Amino acid sequence: MDLKADPEDVDYKRPAPIEVFATRSTLHGISHMFTYERKYVKRSLWIVFFMASLGVLVMVCVDRVQFYFEYPHVTKLDEVAASMIVFPAVTFCNLNSFRFSQVTHNDLYHAGDFLALLNGRYEIRDPHLVEESVLKILKEKTDFADYRPRPFNMREFYERTGHDIKEMLLSCSYRGTECSAEHFKVVSLNTAK
Repeated sequence: MDLKADPEDVDYKRPAPIEVFATRSTLHGISHMFTYERKYVKRSLWIVFFMASLGVLVMVCVDRVQFYFEYPHVTKLDEVAASMIVFPAVTFCNLNSFRFSQVTHNDLYHAGDFLALLNGRYEIRDPHLVEESVLKILKEKTDFADYRPRPFNMREFYERTGHDIKEMLLSCSYRGTECSAEHFKVVSLNTAK
């Protein structure tokens, strides 16, 4: 067995010429710079344009990095003195939109599914997840055996079962003057979550 091979017999895999790479590349302009064509002016112009755009890219990147490390900040403060300021609008956002203590037998019949308390068959949804005291009240209010439902109004339901400012407002002071629940009014009942 001859371990020495003739260099002419060995098939070396040579890398493809750069022109082949350039024709397959998606880098814009490279196929015009490295081409089999002999148009030197066109190739030279593409090389100049490519190098110029690469130079501009590097310049902009260096400028932005330098700007970042300068830690620039702008603080602008405009102070306006006002003799009389209107009482501000106050928004209360409560994830618990309804007071359970105000929900009636009729409310559960019409909106129990909407409130996620009852399923479509008027049965308590997931009773194993409900607190024992709440479950007892729910069982009483969901006895629909001989129940005759009354008309239901969603707006009235919201107004009656929603939270009352008189119960929520513990203290209020505006510009040194005491304020109370009478100084507040409901503008809208937004139920969007």
